[in-house]
Amino acid sequence: MSLENTELKIGKTSFKGVWIAIVLTIGTSIGGTVWTASSLYSRLEAVESRKIPDIAPLTQKLATLGTHLETILTQQEKLLELNTELSELSKEIESMKAVVKQGELIADSMGDIDTRMKKLTKEIEDLWSGMDYLSNPLK
Repeated sequence: MSLENTELKIGKTSFKGVWIAIVLTIGTSIGGTVWTASSLYSRLEAVESRKIPDIAPLTQKLATLGTHLETILTQQEKLLELNTELSELSKEIESMKAVVKQGELIADSMGDIDTRMKKLTKEIEDLWSGMDYLSNPLK
C-alpha cells in the first residue's frame, strides 16, 4: 500500500495521497501549539498566584549589613597600616639588637680596660712616690 493509493473519506470529503500527510502534519502542529500554549498559561498562572513577601525588613537588614561592611573595610585598612608599621618597627628592633650587641662587646672590653687603667694609675702613683722619695729622702 503506497501513499499515492491511500484514500481517506471524512464525511463527503475524500483525501488522497499526499493530502493526508499534509492534513496530519498541520493537525499535529496545531495540536502541539495548543498544548504548549496551555502549558505556558498554566505556568504563568502558577507564577502569578505566588505572593511576593514584604521586603522592607530585608532592605533594612541590607542597609545595616552595608554599614557593617564599610566599618570592616575601614578597620581592615587600619590593620594593614598597623601591619606595615609593625614590620618597620620589627626592622628597627633588629637593628637596635645589633647596636646593643656591639655595646655589650664594647662594655666587656671596657671592663678589661678599666683593670688595665687601675694598674697603670697604680704604677704611675708608685713612680711619683719613688721620685718624691729620691728628690727628698727625709720626708
